[in-house]
Amino acid sequence: MTYVIASPCVDVLDRACVDECPVDCIYEAPRMLYIHPDECVDCGACEPVCPVEAIFYEDDVPNEWVHFTSANADFFAEIGSPGGAARVGPYTSDVDAIAQLPRGECPPV
Repeated sequence: MTYVIASPCVDVLDRACVDECPVDCIYEAPRMLYIHPDECVDCGACEPVCPVEAIFYEDDVPNEWVHFTSANADFFAEIGSPGGAARVGPYTSDVDAIAQLPRGECPPV
């Protein structure tokens, strides 16, 4: 992992980070965005443009959201490495940990 998208992105899906990413490594699913750990070049361009402050360097993910690191990794364990988000478009499902979160609520800590 390099950068991780955490709880503030759930059900928000602001795409400012996608627009800023120079390598097209931020993928969209119904409830949140995910950063591909192998495609990310660790440039950090996405982090400052996120209006909900949901993007963290892997070592800086707040303790209450550390489980989002595994949710991001699990998303790509399921889909592999498609070679760029624009090529494939939005996915139709999130990983179970995200899909099962109650709507309009942050996950429990």
